[in-house]
Order: sequence, then C-alpha cells, then structure tokens
Amino acid sequence: MDSRRLLRTSATAVVAAGLILSGCTGGSDAAAPAGAPVSLARTAPATPDPALRSFYAQKLTWRDCGVPRFQCATLRAPLDYANPAAGEIELAVSRVAATGPGKRLGSLLVNPGGPGGSAVGYLQGYAGIGYPVAVRAQYDMVAVDPRGVARSEPVECLTGPQMDTFTQVDQTPDDGKETTALTTSFKGFAAGCAKRSGEILPHVSTVETARDMDILRAVLGDEKLTYVGASYGTFLGATYAELFPGRVGRLVLDGAMDPSLPAIDLARDQTAGFETAFRAFAADCVRQPDCPLGTESVDAASENLKKFFRSVDAEPVPTGESRELGESLATTGVIAAMYDEAAWPQLREALTRAMGGEGSGLLALADSYYEREADGTYSNLMFANTAVNCLDLPAAYTGPPDVEKAVPSFEKASPVFGEGLAWAALNCAYWPTEATGRPHRITAEGAAPIVVVGTTRDPATPYKWAKSLASQLSSGTLLTYEGDGHTAYGRGSDCIDSAINTYLLTGTPPSADKRCT
Repeated sequence: MDSRRLLRTSATAVVAAGLILSGCTGGSDAAAPAGAPVSLARTAPATPDPALRSFYAQKLTWRDCGVPRFQCATLRAPLDYANPAAGEIELAVSRVAATGPGKRLGSLLVNPGGPGGSAVGYLQGYAGIGYPVAVRAQYDMVAVDPRGVARSEPVECLTGPQMDTFTQVDQTPDDGKETTALTTSFKGFAAGCAKRSGEILPHVSTVETARDMDILRAVLGDEKLTYVGASYGTFLGATYAELFPGRVGRLVLDGAMDPSLPAIDLARDQTAGFETAFRAFAADCVRQPDCPLGTESVDAASENLKKFFRSVDAEPVPTGESRELGESLATTGVIAAMYDEAAWPQLREALTRAMGGEGSGLLALADSYYEREADGTYSNLMFANTAVNCLDLPAAYTGPPDVEKAVPSFEKASPVFGEGLAWAALNCAYWPTEATGRPHRITAEGAAPIVVVGTTRDPATPYKWAKSLASQLSSGTLLTYEGDGHTAYGRGSDCIDSAINTYLLTGTPPSADKRCT
C-alpha cells in the first residue's frame, strides 16, 4: 500500500513472503484458544500507569518537514513498557492539517502495513495528498513511523552488498549443500540484526507499537482514535482495539490479517493467496497475444512459469549489471506484480524479456519489492519486517526437517510458489530474541463499530482472513471488494470508497456484509 508498492502496500518477497510474514511464520499448527496468554496485557487500564504520565502529558514541537504543507515532530515513548524508567525511544510523527471546509473531526492516523512500511512516507507520498478530498477536508492526516521503522530508530541488520547476497540465496534447496547455504544466510541475517540493533530488537512488537499509538492519540488531543490501517496495519489496529476498546473511534482495517492463526498457517494461507492472484494474472495473460507463458490455458501457463523458474535456478540470466537473475529474484519479481493488477502488463513484458535471456525487468520488480535503491542501498523495510514478525509469533519451524515435512502442504496451496514460501518461513528459527506474542482471537469487547475490508482475490491477505477478523471483533462489520489486488480503499471502486468515506465522516458503518465491485 504505497507506491514503490508500485505493487503493494508493503511487502517483501520470497524471503519475506509478502512483508506481512517476512519469513517469520510462527507457532505450532494449532491455533491458540481465545483465552491463550499473551506476554503483554490484553486490555490496558482505563487511565495511564503513573509511570507513563510524562509520556501522555508531553507536548509535540512541530517543525517544517521540507515537504509543502506537512509538519513533523518527535514523540517520546518508553523503550520498555514493563519498565518505563529504563529508557526512551523517539518516534517520527508527521501531519498535514485539515483543508476545510467543514467541521474538523480530529486526527486520522494512517498506517500502510508491512510490518516495516514507513507511515510517514506513506502519509507524505500518498495519503496526505491522495485520500478523498472530503476526508482530508475534515481530518488532520497524521502518521507515526512505528518503533524500529524508517525514521523511528530503525532496526538495521545488513549492508547493501550483504542484502544483495541475501536476496539471491536459493530458496528451493535441492541438496544438503544448498540447505546449509540457506540456513547460513538466515543465521547471518539474524546475527547482523543482533549486532547492529540488539537493544531495540526485544521492543518492536505490535503490542508496543499500539501503545505508542495511544500516547500519540492523547498528545494530539483526541479523545478516541480514528485510524485507517492496511495489510499488517489491520493487525496493528485490531491490537489497539483489543488494548483500548473504549478509545476506539472509527477504525478501518483494509486487507485484514487473522490474529487467531499461528504463523505457519498464515504462511500457508498467504501462499494460497499468491496462487489465486497468479491464476487471475494467468487467466488474463493467456488471452493476450503476447503472453510469454503461452495462450493455451491457465494450467499450462503455470507449468511454463515453473519451467522458467527451474531454468534460471540452473542457469541465471544476465541483467545488465553484476547481479544475475536467479530463481529467488525471479520469483520475487513475479510475486511483486501480484499486489496490483495494474502491474500485469509490466510483468508480461518482464517475463518475455527474461525468458529471452535478459532479466532486468524482473530484477526491477524485485528491487521495488525489497525497496532497493539504484545506488545499492536498501530501506530498513526487510529488517523491521523480520524483527516485528519474529517477536509477534513463535517461529514456524525449529530447523530444515520441519520445512521438509511442510513443503507438500505448501505445494498443495500453490504449485507455483509453495516450495519457496515454505522455506522462507524458516527465518525466525534463528532469531536472537524470543517471541512475546501468541496467536489469539481479538474481540475488542466494548469497541465502537469497526469496518473490516477484504478483497476476494487479495494475494497477500486472503479474503478469508477478513471474514475471520470481522467475525471475531464484537463490533466488526465486513465490507467486501470482489476483485484483484492487495487492499481495496482508494484503488478504483467507487462503492468501496463511498462506504468508507461515509463511515469516516459520519460514523455510520456500511450495512452488514456489503459487497462491492
């Protein structure tokens, strides 16, 4: 859900299986019951802990951002909510004032997902200028980069050249040597994070970020939180509602995650989501005379893509630079284009060139996914993504034997992407910080109406997750977009946009189970 999201809101590919999971799928195969314990309190006290009073009473000093009309500030929060006196963390905040006319309704906080996506960048690059005029007229648009992300004391793990190496490691090992190379890469990634960001790694959980959001709500002077979260941002918003149900104002959770699932199930479901999205792409492609996967059938196109992946696994193709296009980067490039059907023509062209021996098009898609710049540097998207996911849920596997057992179920979910995404979920097995969260249902009893949005062919957050979250929330209302791509708000459906705008401006949620095209 941003625009280097060319293709997504926030994501990372095979290694991270779509930024939401970042290879850190967690837990056992069984979901925890509704009452399963989480490391931090499910519902916060009605009044702030006295130890937090100074944080809730702080005044933001707004300054020019260097971006017309936007202001920036720094929010203080405790590094460790269990021990607020132990130190502070500084969080980057930005806002753009309501444009009018009309009554100002307060602040509207936005988050583009990830985890690891920069909310400040999303606000300044899209939401603060591209959200519907009526919404921007009555709300101050606000964003805070979550702890460990972008401008908020970012988690750092690898250098640019090290990331180049990491993203090229074979994700579908064929023998013991390749398996060792993959596990070594995961261990090296984790060690780099521990070395460069060890102090913050235990304190970047979604629960802590949700508590930071409540401090920001209070400091902005809002009695209740109004919020639009996309993709992972839905889990963040639902967590806020769980902790602070009485402070929920108008919450839109677009492209919803299901908090009740252990991470291995999340990974399998997301793998199936990418398969659904690919088959939609393939169905469109085979109707085009220039389809590089053939014009016979969707199944034949799938087989042809698998053959292509095998060919670049055996013999990578040149890209015009030092990096060649192997299977990992090729798969990442294809997955990147699944986030937005507007990228399908670009993917057709990139595949045509790659299958002809020139891989720069798919490499460019993969680089957009990883947020790699032309100078070889990377944003901290991948680092924060992994750090948050590995803290929020226990690791899916303890080692390669677990992956080998899981591969068949992943391949059933996606014959095209299953094996690589199964191995991607091994990352958190080597994480230096123990997980503090557990899968559990979120009901948020007592919260005001919450709108949950699901897209029927969403690649990264399968539609059934939205249905599940809406049913878990005591005040959840499901809004369905029958279409392709990741998330729905602001992506071209007047029906979706009208329903969400009405809710944000009047507080009236859409009718139960409303469906849009």
